[in-house]
Amino acid sequence: MARKKSNEQSSGATLAKAIRQCVDAGKVEFGTNIGVKKALSGTAKLIVYSKNCPSELLSDIMRFCKLSSIPTIAYEGTSVELGTIVGRPHSVAVLTVLDPGNSGILEFAK
Repeated sequence: MARKKSNEQSSGATLAKAIRQCVDAGKVEFGTNIGVKKALSGTAKLIVYSKNCPSELLSDIMRFCKLSSIPTIAYEGTSVELGTIVGRPHSVAVLTVLDPGNSGILEFAK
């Protein structure tokens, strides 16, 4: 008998799918330094960070996003898993969305 997916697992899978669609159809940039700069300038539409993002950088990003009214999403996987989702051969701790394209990733920030 097949088990049903829990609500948490299915929401994580749909977030991963939305992130991948955003990378394919929109405009994104990778890296913590870029995330801090784009949050400070207010040019980002959304910032996605992994659960193991360095805490000192995460506090800067969160503070700047709050000042600039930029939504953030905490990805529940590690930076290696986030890198795998976006199709990079390395870890990605912070993903900055400049243009979401037709991905619908902004729905998760609400």
